[in-house]
Amino acid sequence: MEPRLVGPGPYRATRLWNETIELFRDGMPLRKHRSHFKSYEHCFTASEAVDWLHGLLRHNQNFSPEVTRTQTVQLLKKFLKNHVIEDIKGRWGKEDFEDNSHLYRFPPFSPLKSYPKQSPFRKEIVKFPHWDDMEKDAFQQHIPMKPIVLNSEMWFKRHSIAIGEVQTCRLVHRQQLTEANVEEIWKSMTLSHLQKILGLDSLEDVLNTKLVNPKHIMQNVYHINKQGVVILEDKSKELPHWVLSAMKCLANWPRCPDLKQPTYLGFERDVFRTIADYYDHMKEPLLTFHFFDVFVSVLGLLQKETLAVEALQVCCLLLPPENRRKVQLLITMMARISKNKDLPPLCDTVGTRTLMVQTFSRSILCSNDEVDLDELLAAKLVSFLMDNYQEILNTPCALKAAIEEHVAHLRRVQIKYPGADTDASVPAPSFCHQISTDEFEYQRTNGCQEPLASLLEEIAMNTEMSIKEKKKKLKRFQKSYPDVYKERFPTPESEAVLFPEKSKRKPMLLVWAFKKPFQPFQRTRSFRM
Repeated sequence: MEPRLVGPGPYRATRLWNETIELFRDGMPLRKHRSHFKSYEHCFTASEAVDWLHGLLRHNQNFSPEVTRTQTVQLLKKFLKNHVIEDIKGRWGKEDFEDNSHLYRFPPFSPLKSYPKQSPFRKEIVKFPHWDDMEKDAFQQHIPMKPIVLNSEMWFKRHSIAIGEVQTCRLVHRQQLTEANVEEIWKSMTLSHLQKILGLDSLEDVLNTKLVNPKHIMQNVYHINKQGVVILEDKSKELPHWVLSAMKCLANWPRCPDLKQPTYLGFERDVFRTIADYYDHMKEPLLTFHFFDVFVSVLGLLQKETLAVEALQVCCLLLPPENRRKVQLLITMMARISKNKDLPPLCDTVGTRTLMVQTFSRSILCSNDEVDLDELLAAKLVSFLMDNYQEILNTPCALKAAIEEHVAHLRRVQIKYPGADTDASVPAPSFCHQISTDEFEYQRTNGCQEPLASLLEEIAMNTEMSIKEKKKKLKRFQKSYPDVYKERFPTPESEAVLFPEKSKRKPMLLVWAFKKPFQPFQRTRSFRM
């Protein structure tokens, strides 16, 4: 069974967990071992499991080649705790797995995680604000939205404008957008853009949209300094001064602007341990537990670097401003330290870049669920952030311009001509809603037949049309759309109602001709004398 790339989508962490277990059970070599003068079949030592699983993870495209042996041991501890493996005596549930010669085996069943049941209908769908729901006194005049129908009259109006015969017009003000309306537009368009990048039908299974605060998005976009770092309004949420000074010291080594005391041998290592200790004692990772699933889902796009960068740009906008600021400063420091050749080694056993990933990955991304691959996923994400931090931590200019243009359009004064029944408003995009195949076929059929049925009814009930012309059009309609015609006129009698037959009146005969039988002409005496 070859490792396959798990793309973005719901429950990606669970899918990776299950796939890793299946690969481990199918590929781990089992053989006969002896322990305490006894032989055991179909088992493996702890060190053999670490060796084999470490190689699997490093060559799996869902994870990073920088996966360490220590991280592999931590994952096997989780396997033991969740009964993916058990010791040779059938014991499990304790995190006492160590890289030694202790014997383990697989239980007879496969303990894969189950997926939550999805409801057939989406309950939470983010929508744009509807102007019909706003209070009447919130705007100066309401213009109803109607579909554009380019009839002869409308064509004449447009043609007259084109040749210079402009009719009298008046200015119509749009609805007054409140601060809440603007915030909702920012939230909806940002989430809609993220959903489009991820290629998902809904964000419901990867993100609780109720937890997205539009004020955070707007502050992360507008309240920034020249370097693009967020400026916090609440100074109490800033990094402690001593932590910020230590980070600047290592990021700019050997030029340390805040360094006043003399250095000593190993000084840079002590400064690094001070920074690591601060981030290690945080109660929640910087990317927060709430956004864990959506960041893990983005990891499925890392093969398409441009899309992944764009998706992470949007995801980082959703963070609370204090978290975004800390992420910006921390990732920038890590990237500079990794590339700084003048900085002495901070560890004797691993390289500087690997040390950065191992030390801070769990402080950046972590799952609230113990049954997860969060250490490996966090390492992969942090490595990608360090390589592309300048693009990812900047404001997405295209998204910002699109939202600002949409808000400006809604606030813009419009010109309305007398008799015009259209409104040039651009319909706001909304989230797609996935439907079943049967429902799609029903909507497709009804969507085509209902207008045709209306057209047929209009022809049938038109009293100004001559009978000859009506019959001609009905016959043509019947030939083109027999199903719609048959539904309206199932029998000839129902069709005959439209054309009542005229009563044929017989010509009036001379009644007096039938009173007496025919008699031959007889000459009478002449009166002439």
